[in-house]
Amino acid sequence: MYKVVLFNDDYTPMDFVVEILEVFFNLNRELATKVMLAVHTEGRAVCGIYTRDIAETKAAQVNQYARESQHPLLCEIEKDG
Repeated sequence: MYKVVLFNDDYTPMDFVVEILEVFFNLNRELATKVMLAVHTEGRAVCGIYTRDIAETKAAQVNQYARESQHPLLCEIEKDG
């Protein structure tokens, strides 16, 4: 399994990160806000754990959407465990 991780930057608005978490990871507003705050305060946070194919797809979708929206938000995958 693979973790999908979002990384903090100094430019991406917090509400955009919440939107990403709601749209791509199906998190409700409360949980999305908690994860966004973890990204903001800790520098990174896990958005979910998936099989490799799904994790790669989600990370690619988030990165593409962020770029299209002109935000430098970075999403990567890491092996879990």
